[in-house]
Amino acid sequence: MITSRTDRPTSAATHAGRNSSAESPASHLLTALAALPIDHPSRPAARDRAIEAWLPLANHLARRYNGRGEPSDDLVQTAALGLIKAIDKFDPTRGIDFGSYAIPTIVGEIKRHFRDRTWDIRVPRRLQERRMAIGEANSILTQTLGRSPTIADIAAHLTLTEEEVLEGLEGARAYNAVSLSTPVGDGTGSTELGDMLGGEDNELALAELRIALVPALATLDERERKIITLRFYGNLTQHEIAEQVGVSQMHVSRLLTRALAKLRVHLAATR
Repeated sequence: MITSRTDRPTSAATHAGRNSSAESPASHLLTALAALPIDHPSRPAARDRAIEAWLPLANHLARRYNGRGEPSDDLVQTAALGLIKAIDKFDPTRGIDFGSYAIPTIVGEIKRHFRDRTWDIRVPRRLQERRMAIGEANSILTQTLGRSPTIADIAAHLTLTEEEVLEGLEGARAYNAVSLSTPVGDGTGSTELGDMLGGEDNELALAELRIALVPALATLDERERKIITLRFYGNLTQHEIAEQVGVSQMHVSRLLTRALAKLRVHLAATR
């Protein structure tokens, strides 16, 4: 885990918006780091010092997102990752203050964390991004219009079709899933949401087979059909069938075997 020696904003990194990079001791570390060649033996230690000096800024940004359902330690780690990316890509020769460069990078990393990790049901990234855009548009339009925006308002604002907005709203429902243990009804009973879901219908898998059996049974002679019907629909034993048909049990067994073979051949030919 990446940690700092202090979580208090005493480093010059916390004053990024007030001091220029030339005035900040932490920024001097970045300048010294940039001056070292990539393969210089002192570069890893210089990089670590720069990261440690600017960690208070990352921790401060991470705390802004506490209480939104993600562990604070995860947010701190994510912010630190954003800080490291910013340090590795920062070029002090461009004259840009590091704080102004790092803050969007760190915040962007935190927002990606929420986008990628906090959905209960995985949906395509384009729908995740569209959900965020719709949420922002809703806030903006509510203020500018003085009312809740319609689907058409949001679509026009985002240059989307109304169908695309509806798709984004539908995808947003995956952000928080409802537990199957959620009570259903007026609360006086013990019914849960999971109790309302249908179970697997084993008979459904046999429906197609039953449909195919109708023409297959037509290929059998009358006695074979009767024996098949008594055995599999009447649930009679071979001995009981023999008594009804007036033949021996051994003969019933042979007739069953022959009839089943005919059915298998017919069903295989129709697939």
